[in-house]
Amino acid sequence: MVKTLLSIRPADLLNFLFLFFLLAVTAVFRHRIDNPWKPAALYLTLILCQTVLISFRDRNSLFGLLYDLVFPLISILCVFDSLGWIVHSVNPHDIDPILARLDVMLFNGTPAVILEKMQRPFLTDLLQLSYCSYYFLPVVLGIALKRNNKDSQFERSLFLVMLCFYLSYLGYLLWPALGPRFSIQALREDPLRGLLVAGPIRDFLNRLEGIKRDAFPSGHTGVSLIVLYLAFRFERRLFWIFLPVVLALVFSTVYCRYHYVVDVIAGVILTFVTIIVGETYYGYRSKRIDTYR
Repeated sequence: MVKTLLSIRPADLLNFLFLFFLLAVTAVFRHRIDNPWKPAALYLTLILCQTVLISFRDRNSLFGLLYDLVFPLISILCVFDSLGWIVHSVNPHDIDPILARLDVMLFNGTPAVILEKMQRPFLTDLLQLSYCSYYFLPVVLGIALKRNNKDSQFERSLFLVMLCFYLSYLGYLLWPALGPRFSIQALREDPLRGLLVAGPIRDFLNRLEGIKRDAFPSGHTGVSLIVLYLAFRFERRLFWIFLPVVLALVFSTVYCRYHYVVDVIAGVILTFVTIIVGETYYGYRSKRIDTYR
């Protein structure tokens, strides 16, 4: 049994485990969830697709591409989208008032409102673009690693990035929060205005993601810092390109009113937890593989 588990790629095993976990959550809370068959069908479909890709990954380059890059991205996005169906049904108690009070305690005011003093349309556009880089940073790193034939580094990176995503999703289930763009609307004096792209991007993301309890911890912070950590280890030139983008991204989460500062702090903690848990697992796995050789 142990030998069989060790033969499965860590990212695949993680994905299977998290999908089965969500399937179990859906089954347990089926009476609270509207149309529980929808998330259940999605999770079962992803499990089936992953099983097929594992079986056929070596048949040709197309299956290899789907297995390595396309399916993990689709799985992460589909799971995130499914959280809108289950989070508030499983845990209807939003913690926005607690997070907002913590921010006020730390800064003697609401950071999103305090930052209104530095609003500039060009800066808003720039930071909104930085915020969106979150969706591309892991993909760029993955492509760079595969292009440079760093297969073992790619698999390690894929596992750590997926682990960070799924730990953040677990946080959304445990501590649902909408974020300051919804919870402190009445406190704002000025709308957040961009020059050209901030408004259309913001509207597009709102339509694409909908209203989800996905503020705590800040996945944008956690995942982008994990990518930065991996770039530093495996693609040092890419690290220096990513560094200013990630710093702007982290700041944008508060400036653009998506996150409380305590969400960002939790996102930093999430990064360290991901590294500790992920690297510990990889070390354990390497020892077990050596044992069975």
